[in-house]
Amino acid sequence: MGMATRFKTPNGEEMVVLSQVDYEELVEAAEMLEDIAAYDRFQERLARGEEEFIPAEFVNRMIDGESPIRVWRDVRGLSAKELAASAGISATYLSEIESRKKEGSISALKKIAKALKVDIDDLVAWGDHDAESGSAG
Repeated sequence: MGMATRFKTPNGEEMVVLSQVDYEELVEAAEMLEDIAAYDRFQERLARGEEEFIPAEFVNRMIDGESPIRVWRDVRGLSAKELAASAGISATYLSEIESRKKEGSISALKKIAKALKVDIDDLVAWGDHDAESGSAG
């Protein structure tokens, strides 16, 4: 790192002038520290069981527009019948929600999320992505 020039403004404020290269290096270092801190926080949540890894194939299915409920059901290794029973809803209703024939009530989505051990946002945020991108799903 090069030299920094320090000076005081007429109103007494202390200032430092850096070269563009030095400034960019400082910004890059600060961003790296933020990334490391975010990684450490994730690792702590993972160790506490508050986060989990899911295989890319499942993420890609959601990105491609498949129902997040169906994908999470597959991640958990549940049949539609098992998930419906665990959530206390009918298998027919679950099928209609998964196929997007029905939106599903907030109450039903909360029950499904609980049965899948995910946040409700994990089930509905993907639908928002589809709407914004204009893809049918």
